[in-house]
Amino acid sequence: MAQLQLFFCVSSCFTAFVMPNLKAIRDRIQSVKNTRKITEAMRLVAAAKVRRAQEQVTSTRPFADCLAQVLYGLQSRLRFEDVDLPLLQAREVETVGLLVVSGDRGLCGGYNANIIKRAEARIRELKAEGVNYKLIPVGRKALQYFKRRDAPISKSFSGLEQIPSAAEASNIADYLLALFLSQTVDRVELVYTKFVSLISSRPVIQTLLPLTPQGLEVKDDEIFRLTSKSGNFSVERETVTAERRELPRDTIFEQDPTQILEALLPLYLNNQLLRALQEAAASELAARMTAMNNASDNASDLLVSLTRSYNKARQASITQEILEVVAGANAL
Repeated sequence: MAQLQLFFCVSSCFTAFVMPNLKAIRDRIQSVKNTRKITEAMRLVAAAKVRRAQEQVTSTRPFADCLAQVLYGLQSRLRFEDVDLPLLQAREVETVGLLVVSGDRGLCGGYNANIIKRAEARIRELKAEGVNYKLIPVGRKALQYFKRRDAPISKSFSGLEQIPSAAEASNIADYLLALFLSQTVDRVELVYTKFVSLISSRPVIQTLLPLTPQGLEVKDDEIFRLTSKSGNFSVERETVTAERRELPRDTIFEQDPTQILEALLPLYLNNQLLRALQEAAASELAARMTAMNNASDNASDLLVSLTRSYNKARQASITQEILEVVAGANAL
């Protein structure tokens, strides 16, 4: 009789332990399912925005191509070495303006950390050369990071559209021109993330000002298209070869070609900055897609593990109940 009482006492304790454990596992399974729904929704939203970004790149191509053709034609007519334009003049570099393009939001893997790390590496290089610098952060993440470290921030731009617009690029370009023309900075460098693929991006540095004659030539370009194959997203790249056509020799300019060039150079700068912002936005969205896809995959793996644990605990509970029934029957 004493053994039977001890058995039922142990059985009761085991049942009391297993039942709360089952409830905790069920609650966690439901929580993981809800999280997976959120991450999957964020992945699809990022994919839709990548499509919008590629459409914007395609829509701005005609203007960029025409502008490049005119600049190439003027370059073939003029000897830029003899042109006295402020945007083409290289000065002795004492202060560099660093335009660092980051995101306003997180949940995009190492996108923001990589661009900040690249900017810090460039800052160390400038300090080693004895060159001063001024930061112009674009995006809250870079602004918050450098502000906490008391970096010399000249001005910041945040709260921009996730798909950059020409008006926003023009606003940033106007400020950069003001810094350069007032000789507050002697060179402007752009630190941004170049879009490579959905799973790869590369932080790069590009000199925006002063403009170089070699940089005004028409170059082959590459545009990307987000597609889906077998239910998975993929990127198709298309190389666009720009036609290099010189202006007819009998072309008569109503204005001096130098004045035309002076008016077109700021437009060229705006276009270069807009393309860089579009590349950075595509890189951020692709990083967010990848991060959310990985999170969804991890949630699915965790669900499999939790379901297995739940089934084991439930089976143990059922086995214990059967043992109790058998033990009680034998005792009678």
